[in-house]
Amino acid sequence: MAVLSLAAMALAYAETKPVNDASPDQVSEIPAVEDLMREHGVLRRILLSDEKMIERIHAGKRFPREDLQKSAGIVRRFIEDYHEKLEEEYLFPKLEKDSRYAELVKSLRAQHQAGRQLTDRILLYAVSAHLNNFGKDQNNLAACLQAFIRMYRPHAAREDTVLFPALHDLVTPAELAEMSDRFEEREQALFGADGFKKIVDEVAELERSLDIYELDQFTPQTEDLEQS
Repeated sequence: MAVLSLAAMALAYAETKPVNDASPDQVSEIPAVEDLMREHGVLRRILLSDEKMIERIHAGKRFPREDLQKSAGIVRRFIEDYHEKLEEEYLFPKLEKDSRYAELVKSLRAQHQAGRQLTDRILLYAVSAHLNNFGKDQNNLAACLQAFIRMYRPHAAREDTVLFPALHDLVTPAELAEMSDRFEEREQALFGADGFKKIVDEVAELERSLDIYELDQFTPQTEDLEQS
């Protein structure tokens, strides 16, 4: 209980208040599955940022505490409190009724809960007075970030390749259209007009702070990979 209450306090450092500045006729028609998959794109970029912070910890380098707050804050606001809630409310109940997907949904639900517990811990480290002292706290933070990455890469991949495609078999086009409307309404209610773009801009700002924004840096020099 103490961890959860402290985590709630920590979240205040990284959380922004929902903004409802969109009128109903501003809701854009984005298919539900595409909406969910592009949100996984946000998650994957956050995982890359987390990897960079782990790299800096292991190299004994400091990184701005604000970067950790931003990363965990986006996860909490956009992934856990929005994206995953949509899955749990609209997708999982439909798919867990089918024996082909029941076990998968059970695992995905458990991973959502584990992810929230990891985010609680990461948010605590984000406001820890001892975080700048290299040692136990830094190593524990790196372990939490690594566990988060290790779980969510296969989690998102399995949803993209199994769970989301299954919707087309189990849900009618009319139901999918209704789902798309509900997703867009929820997004705008929480994040305002162009809510997804705002989140992507936040992620880009984080990437710039960590020097991983420029995509060219990830292009391999293939000639260097050739063995002599």
